[in-house]
Amino acid sequence: MRIDQSVTREILARTDLAALIGQYVSLHKRGRDLVGLCPFHGEKTPSFHVHPDRGFFKCFGCGKGGDAIRFMMELENLRFPDAARMLAKRAGVELVEEDPRESRRRSERESIYDANKIAAAFFHRLLLNDPRGEAARRYCEGRGITAATIEAFQLGFSLPEWSALADELRREGVDVQIALAAGLVKARGEGRGVYDVFRNRIMVPTYATTGEVVAFGGRALADENPKYLNTGTTPVYTKGRFVYALNVARRNAAKDGTLIVVEGYLDCIALHQAGFGNAVAALGTAFTPEQAVELQKYATTIFVCYDADVAGQAAARKSIGILAANKELSVKIVALPVGEDPDSFVRSQGAAGFQTLLDHAVDAVEFALDRAIGPLAASHRTPAQKAREGERIMRELSPREEWHQRRIYVAGLLKLHPSDLESSITMGDPTRFAPRTPPGARFTRHLAPAPKRVTFERDVVAAFVEEPLLLDEYVGGIAPEAFVDPVLREVLEQLYAARADLRTAADVSALFSERGDVVTLLAELELGERSKLRRFEDSSQRRAFLDRVAVRLDGDRRAAQVRSELATLEHEITSLLSEGRPIPKEIKERQVQLEDALREAQHKRERREVNT
Repeated sequence: MRIDQSVTREILARTDLAALIGQYVSLHKRGRDLVGLCPFHGEKTPSFHVHPDRGFFKCFGCGKGGDAIRFMMELENLRFPDAARMLAKRAGVELVEEDPRESRRRSERESIYDANKIAAAFFHRLLLNDPRGEAARRYCEGRGITAATIEAFQLGFSLPEWSALADELRREGVDVQIALAAGLVKARGEGRGVYDVFRNRIMVPTYATTGEVVAFGGRALADENPKYLNTGTTPVYTKGRFVYALNVARRNAAKDGTLIVVEGYLDCIALHQAGFGNAVAALGTAFTPEQAVELQKYATTIFVCYDADVAGQAAARKSIGILAANKELSVKIVALPVGEDPDSFVRSQGAAGFQTLLDHAVDAVEFALDRAIGPLAASHRTPAQKAREGERIMRELSPREEWHQRRIYVAGLLKLHPSDLESSITMGDPTRFAPRTPPGARFTRHLAPAPKRVTFERDVVAAFVEEPLLLDEYVGGIAPEAFVDPVLREVLEQLYAARADLRTAADVSALFSERGDVVTLLAELELGERSKLRRFEDSSQRRAFLDRVAVRLDGDRRAAQVRSELATLEHEITSLLSEGRPIPKEIKERQVQLEDALREAQHKRERREVNT
């Protein structure tokens, strides 16, 4: 079985060499290396060195050395495919047998990697030493980019000439079709040769985590358009699948499980130069789910730090949606002052200033809710409208399992009670209270000439008007206070009050004979305009419907009580924390009890909805 070279590189990239060898050899830190007794020959003084950053080991006693696969081959006496397969399983890399067509594609990809490598070296030499790169060196100096940074990121410079790179690739034996496929040159047309894509720009190579140059970004030296020119889609590069500098940042991310995501290459490079070696760039403002998956491999917490302009903030909001959907990631937003980007900020405020921003980063969902709810809170809408819109926004921006927690936060911004938001959805949806259909039951469907807003409240009153004897059964289960419509609430209150004298619908009509508005309402109910859905056929259907309403209202009432107590408890916890005081054990336990009760109430509600 032949193993694709790209797969081999992926295996090595995902294998932590120190952790692997550390399973067999006791290693100790010595400078930048790890040392121990060689597992391949007997010795009393350590001569076995491991270089995790560079991905290889070397014994200065017996001379054996190599990468992780070679280590397993030597240690376990395995053939290359078997050692690779063992490590692939450990690293979660799928091995696929290579077929002839894949072999040809691999050959093309390898050739493109070689062409990109030659181009990157050419650009880098021009920036370092060539007299024609003087303007580019001044540009880097003006932006504070040091020689060490230029070397670390292999930055380069593309000449203004039309065929400087094309000529270099030709001298190095790169086929022109490969140069075209790599996006390094373009055809002039009509057989007049090719010309360089990148001219007179600072060149930033993008590396895959496996070490190959997959693309370039070119920053114009002067104010010209486009300011940034990037490699398009090629056989080895698709925009949205790679993250700039992840090949470097992933090692730093291993220290504390965090990555900082910025928009541009130079923002990322500036942060690395300031000591934030876990910074990466999204390679464009549109963040993708594929990039989120890449970040998840190396970090559990993501700091999003986009430019403080309109475009940057819009991109940040889109990124939040994608990153927050990944349940394995905790996402925080780093807020820059207006007009700043990470590069300008860290150059003016230094690493300490940027660290302060990181320390005050806010939860991403909270950030999005603040910006969405702020205008709503300041609007002149009614409390009911704000509650409905706030609930809708909260559900749209946060995962379902966080709804109860986020609802409390949104309600605080709107100066409403959390139950106002929750009931705004459930009370306005008549289908949640529609009577269930027994097998074989027949109902009369009808449409009102001028449809009115239908709620469960009209159906409850209609059921009692049709069968007043049911009032006694539900007087404690369906409270008038749960009604939003003031007229229907008053009707129900009077029905309960007079229930001892009510036996038929005619008794109800007599009770309200002097109330013109109620008489009209009762007439509508009698005519069947109360619902666009169904009418009750008999007493069992009315009871079934009223039972469901009573259960739902009881659940909502209990949940509201729990949320209220939880909100009070969280306010107390916040006060204790702000005062630097410890949180008593009984408060923590009560908080857990309430959260469990809330989750159980939510589960019951969902089960009821499923059963419905």
